Amino acid sequence: MNALLVMDMQNAVIRQLPDYNTIITNVSKAISIAHDKNMPVIYVVVGFRPRMPEVSMNNKVFGASKVRAGSGSGGQHEAMAIDAAIAPLENDIVVTKRRISAFTGSDLEVVLRAQGIQHLILTGVASSGVVLSTLREAADKDYRITVLADCCTDRDPALHDVLVEKVFPFQAEVITVNDF
Repeated sequence: MNALLVMDMQNAVIRQLPDYNTIITNVSKAISIAHDKNMPVIYVVVGFRPRMPEVSMNNKVFGASKVRAGSGSGGQHEAMAIDAAIAPLENDIVVTKRRISAFTGSDLEVVLRAQGIQHLILTGVASSGVVLSTLREAADKDYRITVLADCCTDRDPALHDVLVEKVFPFQAEVITVNDF
């Protein structure tokens, strides 16, 4: 069975992207296709408890967020919400992760096993972050993987291109949403 993973499509992550409209349009199309095929859609979001006890100050990526959270920065709930343009439907699944990979600190693997899912179709931001980390871990766990190249993006477009053209194909099929 297949599942579409929609990863890190939270306001704080995607709103500043120069290709925001394109990525939202493409991911929305992928979600519609998955729903039409009765394929599970699993949203993966990053999230932490109040005061972020899961985050070590040794963690370069999340340590700065912990400092900001400790200083009382407001608006965290809205910033961490899934973009309204692609919000989950009632039967979609939302999984919270604690690190870059969709698997780390989440119950994603339990959900996949319970649903009999063996093939993951990946979308998300950033190609060099959640997509790369999840792809590598999923490959090590023997999942079949497809990456929807135009449903992923990165702050560095050249890095995104290298990943989808040269790195991802070693462990995944790379296609576009139109081929999905």
